[in-house]
Amino acid sequence: MRTPTLGTGLLALVLTAGVVAPAIADPDGAGGGSGSSTPSAADVRAAKERAADARTDVDGIQERLAAADDALDAASVRAAKAAEAWNGARWEAQQARVRERTATAASARADKALRAQKAAYRDVLITTSGAGTDLAAANAILAADDMQALLEETASKDRVDDLLDQQRAEYDAAAGAAAKAEESATAAADEAEQALAKARTARDAAQAEADAAAATARRVGRQRVRLVATLARLQGVSVAVAQRRQDALESETRRARAAATPDPEPRPDSQPQPADGGPAPAPAPDPAPADPAPADPPAPSGGAQAAIAFARAQLGEPYQWGAAGPGSWDCSGLTSKAWAAGGKSLPHYSVAQYDVSTPISAGQLRPGDLVFWGDNGSPSSIYHVALYVGGGRIIHAPRTGRPVTEESMYYWRTPDFYARP
Repeated sequence: MRTPTLGTGLLALVLTAGVVAPAIADPDGAGGGSGSSTPSAADVRAAKERAADARTDVDGIQERLAAADDALDAASVRAAKAAEAWNGARWEAQQARVRERTATAASARADKALRAQKAAYRDVLITTSGAGTDLAAANAILAADDMQALLEETASKDRVDDLLDQQRAEYDAAAGAAAKAEESATAAADEAEQALAKARTARDAAQAEADAAAATARRVGRQRVRLVATLARLQGVSVAVAQRRQDALESETRRARAAATPDPEPRPDSQPQPADGGPAPAPAPDPAPADPAPADPPAPSGGAQAAIAFARAQLGEPYQWGAAGPGSWDCSGLTSKAWAAGGKSLPHYSVAQYDVSTPISAGQLRPGDLVFWGDNGSPSSIYHVALYVGGGRIIHAPRTGRPVTEESMYYWRTPDFYARP
């Protein structure tokens, strides 16, 4: 945004000084001659050039301030993506551990069933001795260490009856199930180890990006201090005044961006529309005056209200990637714990929060819903989430250097996805 008033003011100051001076020196108006201080054409040109230079300097500084903010935003986005990648890898590792435990338990049950079938098979073998099986041979078979040897030995006997054959089939099935369960458990354990290694890598990457974002924030902070001080000097005001002006300018830019954002799509009209060419319905009588409808439907009592109350209680607490309280938060950690207070379990991972929620449109938003930002139109690219509180506002944990905040949902750019837990 340009500030053309500065140059005009400087030029006016120079010209006014040149005009007022002779009026004081020569109250009779008879001055002139070689002692006149009336600005020459060269003086006017020089004043215009100085004003133009000052205006150019101010514009350049504001452009540098905007570029610094853009650099900080870019670093923050990279850090947010890395942090959510870590949350995702950690969540996947947790799910892999669950699958490993499930597979291990299934393998243990299969082994137990196999042992039971082995005992039952031997019991049947012993009972067949009364039908002609040599008891000494059966005892010798039962003493075998290798069950496979037992199977081969009994299979070779002509006097094994149908009951023994059925018991062997059941044993074979149990043995196959046990082997498959053990294989699944081993694969699940390998998957869990790989997921854990991936999570460690993602954690290190998130830490590196967080450190880089923090360094960028410090650098941009120092740069802003210098640039605002230069603005103050060029504008002839105090640093505090220059800072207030710059803050107001940036706030106006954000408001303009929000104003340029299309309104959320309207909810479907519940009234049927006449077909093209059909007769229009008779006009209905004017309804009785009613209170205006609220901008957002009210949040359902209980869950959503509790989630919002929890999030509001954390306002001002610092951002920390990977954190889910108490005392510090990242974006999905805050929404996860907020909705836990509302009675619903959400993963500490923004992509998974969208996956387990019901997608909605912007026009369907109501307090307690979730608002997401992503990269490429795919939910798998989501890297930031906030809690919608109504009136176009959200509560979220924005980034390193910014605490939990309540602000416009258009504080940065238009969200990409919306969902209801």
